[in-house]
Amino acid sequence: MTVESSQRGERSDLDGLLRPDGHADFEDFFHVAWRRLYPTALGIAGDRASAEDALQTAFAKAYASWSRVSAADHPEAYVRRMVVNEVISARRSAWFRRERPTDDPGPGASTTSPEEGLVDRDAVWAAVRRLPVRQRAVIVLRYYEDLSEAEIADALGCSRGTVKSQASAALRNLRSDPGTAVTEGGAS
Repeated sequence: MTVESSQRGERSDLDGLLRPDGHADFEDFFHVAWRRLYPTALGIAGDRASAEDALQTAFAKAYASWSRVSAADHPEAYVRRMVVNEVISARRSAWFRRERPTDDPGPGASTTSPEEGLVDRDAVWAAVRRLPVRQRAVIVLRYYEDLSEAEIADALGCSRGTVKSQASAALRNLRSDPGTAVTEGGAS
């Protein structure tokens, strides 16, 4: 069963972790859900440290209120929303705006790859990381997690119209980003 099917209300392998009382064991849930939510958090946060911080905070909060989380229809979707909210709220904090080290070497440094597709993918992810956090969240949830507009709106706590406008603005920004510009001969 895929992540997408569990998000659409179908049963997933997480449902096998439920005890007879309908609640899942947190430790088992944590081990399964962390691996599935980390790529999403990384895509939205843009760096490993922020993604891990958001996941740790969200899972700590989920543990503190585990009886409510495990009683939810879809605990993984519940925790995913917590993770997305953590990433977005961390970007609002003053500590985030301070200078921090990053594994991005900057615009002057470049690496070459024998596979053109890998270079193109790196350029696209670099452009996605430059998007504002809400636009990045919409792009990652839509194109990486394959969620519908309604599911994204639910995960972000906003209307479908906001999801549409954020997606439109994000795609416009990605199209105009010089790192993702396409020339007649292929990727630039």
